[in-house]
Amino acid sequence: MSDLLSSHKLLIMNTMQEIEQQCRDFILSCGSADSAHDITHIERVVQVAKTLCEQEHAMIEVVLPAAWLHDCVAVAKNHPDRAKASTMAADKALSFLHSIHYDSRYFDAIHHAIVAHSFSANVTPTTLEAQIVQDADRMDALGAVGVSRCMKVGGAICRGLYHPQDPFCKNRQADDSKYTLDHFFVKLLHIGQSMNTASARYEAHKRTQYMHDFLRQLGEEIGIAYE
Repeated sequence: MSDLLSSHKLLIMNTMQEIEQQCRDFILSCGSADSAHDITHIERVVQVAKTLCEQEHAMIEVVLPAAWLHDCVAVAKNHPDRAKASTMAADKALSFLHSIHYDSRYFDAIHHAIVAHSFSANVTPTTLEAQIVQDADRMDALGAVGVSRCMKVGGAICRGLYHPQDPFCKNRQADDSKYTLDHFFVKLLHIGQSMNTASARYEAHKRTQYMHDFLRQLGEEIGIAYE
């Protein structure tokens, strides 16, 4: 029985490797909304999703294609159709998976996981697999990578770096349409609290602490205390 289970697991792994390559080739052909959502973002999300999938005992057949294809439709962060992007991506992903004859039993779950990954869509993930894809994508907004991506997006849409008198939003309402650093206070520092799985919450806490350290260092350099 153990030999049979091992053979089945190996078959699934080999199949998933083939699917991954096909998904990677497809996502490269789709383009990206900005440099913070390029192939390296996708690859990081996939890696975290794989780890969470194993730790949380989820279905890799759903998690893996959803993680690879979650950003297959490129819509800029400040575009009026941004809230529709994940639904458009989910529809496009299923069309692609159908074209490569992926098992249609997983289509509904994959579609939901892609739709629910997005902050803008404001859809609650109702399956473990959707929770994992959402957690993996949100994890990439935290830590050193999260800081870097935030700065790249802010530069791309020409936001100021920070409010010169009150960079840490102590006496004003944060406005990330004007200042990149405000996005920390509007969204990034709170992401860890929205993680669905225990494994993701643990990692998110570590990455959020790094971001607080970054803000403390920035405060020292500009002469305005963070805390």
